[in-house]
Amino acid sequence: MRHFLLRLIVNAIALAITAAILPGIHIDQNNLGALALVALIFGVVNALVKPLLIIMSCPLIILTLGLFAVVINGLMLLITDALSGGRFEVDGFWWAVLGGLIVGFFSSLLEGVLGLDEDDDDHHHDKDQVIFFKGHG
Repeated sequence: MRHFLLRLIVNAIALAITAAILPGIHIDQNNLGALALVALIFGVVNALVKPLLIIMSCPLIILTLGLFAVVINGLMLLITDALSGGRFEVDGFWWAVLGGLIVGFFSSLLEGVLGLDEDDDDHHHDKDQVIFFKGHG
């Protein structure tokens, strides 16, 4: 639960910074409740929709050397806009793409500072597991 709350706070801060920097992205009257709800919606969209879009657009991502992933991040903001009931607004596709870059940057920065990336690594590895490597010689 702690991990979930930290992720929610990271999303909220990254979205708030993005809305403060970009004139094309707005959060309803800087309301803390609206910000928390938008962060929750954004987190759910990223968890459920983004992996599907990445799988479906894998050839485009490879063809563009990863640049299409920036478009996918922008689409996540547009989907969040559509689901937020007016609490979060993006003024167009290019604002969404630029916003996706900024949200991604600040999310990564905050996750690194808070050690959330390290927590992810700990959850995916069994600490009691012993791995033997076979040497070549």
